[in-house]
Amino acid sequence: MNPLPHESKQLVDLAQHALEELKAKDVLVLDVRSITSLTDVMIIASGTSTRHVKSLADNVSKTVKAAGLKPLGMEGERDGDWVLIDLAGVIVHVMQPATRAFYDLERLWTPGASNHITQNKS
Repeated sequence: MNPLPHESKQLVDLAQHALEELKAKDVLVLDVRSITSLTDVMIIASGTSTRHVKSLADNVSKTVKAAGLKPLGMEGERDGDWVLIDLAGVIVHVMQPATRAFYDLERLWTPGASNHITQNKS
């Protein structure tokens, strides 16, 4: 598969850094270009509590804004079970472990193991 567009790669790097900075768990980056036109990449990460999920999502948003880019939207920050941050070429899902296990986005968005870009088990 072709390399990611520069802006998507930059967004992935910024989001990963923001998630790692606040100790996100089980960060998974999926290249989904071959199965959807919605986005280039999906990042899935877990937080340890409602507060942690909210903090992780907020840090992703602030980090992207500090780099001069603007998230298109954020959903779910009030409840903190599952927060979705739409960065256009990258969609970030931050979830509590039980929510992540229930919805199993990894299985949904992974038709084959070749779609995995990186996995960081923190």
